[in-house]
Amino acid sequence: MTSTAHDITSPAPPRVEEVSDGVFAYLQPDGTWWINNTGFLVGARGVLSVDACATVRRTRAYLEAIAAVTPRPVRTLVNTHHHGDHTFGNFLFEGATIVAHEATRDSVLAWGKPFDEPFWTKVDWGEVRIEPPFLTYTEGVTVWVDDLRCEVRHTGTPAHTTNDSILWVPERRLLFCGDLLFNGGTPFLLQGSVAGAIEVLTEVVRPLDAVTIVPGHGPVAGPELIDDVLGYLRFVQTTARDGKAAGLTPLEVARETDLGDFAALRDQERIVGNLHRAYAELDGTEPGGQIDAVAALRDMVAYNGGKPLTCLA
Repeated sequence: MTSTAHDITSPAPPRVEEVSDGVFAYLQPDGTWWINNTGFLVGARGVLSVDACATVRRTRAYLEAIAAVTPRPVRTLVNTHHHGDHTFGNFLFEGATIVAHEATRDSVLAWGKPFDEPFWTKVDWGEVRIEPPFLTYTEGVTVWVDDLRCEVRHTGTPAHTTNDSILWVPERRLLFCGDLLFNGGTPFLLQGSVAGAIEVLTEVVRPLDAVTIVPGHGPVAGPELIDDVLGYLRFVQTTARDGKAAGLTPLEVARETDLGDFAALRDQERIVGNLHRAYAELDGTEPGGQIDAVAALRDMVAYNGGKPLTCLA
């Protein structure tokens, strides 16, 4: 099932995958910069959506995909974190209650309008209006789809960002994990914490014993994805320790590093941003603490041959 009036043909059309009875993942290949997954749960009176999309065109295509499944309105929109690929389309969910962690609201407002150049290639965002969550929580909230319990939980420590949440459906052992997990793409921790992400995956996500995981980017997976991502995060930590001991900058280390088993992951330049974060943690910066993100992005562009990072959103 694909969208119609706002078809997305590059790099590939999105698809709707029913991952449990009445629960759908909306998958946007190829999951690279600003091309995220969303999902929705259909109840008798309305729909719960997990995240929006980055552009007006993509969000409208997502809403049309929901309408192709059910005529019921989207009554609730849960944002898993503040990044624009999950929130820029919020304003198109007219009449929906937008729910997220209180820091997600603050961070949506702080980020503001979309931008691309000089860090990313030009994107047709559309006329985005910033619409922050207006029902917020500190630890979590339970949302019901008919009598199906959906637990929205803040992860407790910075990981992908400072404000990550998951949506857990215990009856189905089904997890929407936002960008805590990437499947086929390089994880990105520049605004979060490498150490924190390892903690969250090992102490929060893995103990859920999920059978089905909808990652923030890439195909639906099983619990094996957790170990795949943990392997990359530990690789980043080891690489940072060795590079810092050798007196090299994150960019120098990245250029010298053989990605090995992780060379097939998309958006390899994220290794540079991840090393910036890991270096800061080695220097004692607390998880999610402020670092020079602009310098890190410039180094990522340098690693990319001086060209803006490719975005096909």
